[in-house]
Amino acid sequence: MHQPTIFFFKEEIKFRLSERDKLHLWILKMIKKEGFYLSNINFIFCKDSYLRRINREYLEHDYFTDIITFDNSVSKKIIDGDIYISIDRIRINSNTYDNSFKDELHRVMAHGVLHLLGYGDKNKTQKTEMKKMEDYFLKTRKF
Repeated sequence: MHQPTIFFFKEEIKFRLSERDKLHLWILKMIKKEGFYLSNINFIFCKDSYLRRINREYLEHDYFTDIITFDNSVSKKIIDGDIYISIDRIRINSNTYDNSFKDELHRVMAHGVLHLLGYGDKNKTQKTEMKKMEDYFLKTRKF
């Protein structure tokens, strides 16, 4: 198996992700804690308009969202995926929910990873469990 990788990209936006090494370790710990292994995760940070195009094209949803996760895994316990995050939406939501930009960004990053780990958010029970896991992993950050 190859070296596990987490890449951070940006599309059509000026954005600088801080604490990349700490984020990398935090995400790896999250995956290991759930009993999975990492192959590859690509985080792609973008504008609202970019993510809306992806939402329309691939999911046939015509609305803004903060995150879209594509699971490319071929094995049950080996994570491989692409996580698109709208920085515009993170800024808006951090104000709406009276959250810091950093905490909102990390919450959404954890949300995407949790999707790759098999957590859903389609009904009330799943949403409650997803929120509980987001909160749990946010508390495990050491930065």
